[in-house]
Amino acid sequence: MSEMTPAVLRHDIGGLATLTLNRPGSFNALSEEMLEALGGELERLADDGSVRCVVIAAEGRAFCAGHDLKQMRTQDDKAYFQDLFARCAGVMQAIVDLPVPVIARVQGIATAAGCQLVASCDLAVAARSARFAVSGINAGLFCSTPAVALSRNVARKRAVEMLLTGEFIDADTARDWALINRVADDERLDEAVADLTGSICAKSAVAVRTGKAMFQRQLHMPLDEAYAFSGDVMADNMLAEDVAEGIDAFIEKRRPVWQDR
Repeated sequence: MSEMTPAVLRHDIGGLATLTLNRPGSFNALSEEMLEALGGELERLADDGSVRCVVIAAEGRAFCAGHDLKQMRTQDDKAYFQDLFARCAGVMQAIVDLPVPVIARVQGIATAAGCQLVASCDLAVAARSARFAVSGINAGLFCSTPAVALSRNVARKRAVEMLLTGEFIDADTARDWALINRVADDERLDEAVADLTGSICAKSAVAVRTGKAMFQRQLHMPLDEAYAFSGDVMADNMLAEDVAEGIDAFIEKRRPVWQDR
């Protein structure tokens, strides 16, 4: 594919925005160009009130093979690598901070920073043939930044095993280890993603946005602070028009009609 084509494509329909990594020839590696393009799209999405859910997908045989090792090999300056990893971390943090849920649609391989990308998304659906690894160790490089996202998804000893061996796990194992949510037969991957996004987009946008922000913040609080914080958030949420509509619809045994935003 020509380097003149966008590194990331965006397609919107019915409140669902899909960002597609568009460098299949390099297995959608997170090059400087890819990070800039993905970061820019995420920044625009953060300010787009019409979006209810985001899917990160990829063209070609692989979801994402991690950092662009050929590009990195041309550099030998620590400051360059510090900046590169900081930019990558910024993209991952932008996914976490996005007001709406982000779902990874995974086919082929997701390795190193590509696995980090999956782990940074709120949800993930993978083709049954997909495989996952944090394989930097095989090239003498411990996947330190991918370890941050990985360790916030899978259990400690499983994360350390992946990081120290660099071995692949299959999609069923990734689901069992809580790295992903759902596995679909390869030919039904889009259908499985549509089922999940459709369910989310059908909910109150106010509730979904409130919920994602609350969930991320409370994760790092002591239990008493988490309950105090979540109670305050829930009290505010109770005052939303969608809640009154939702409760009335439940009582009246009908479908709720949500506000647009």
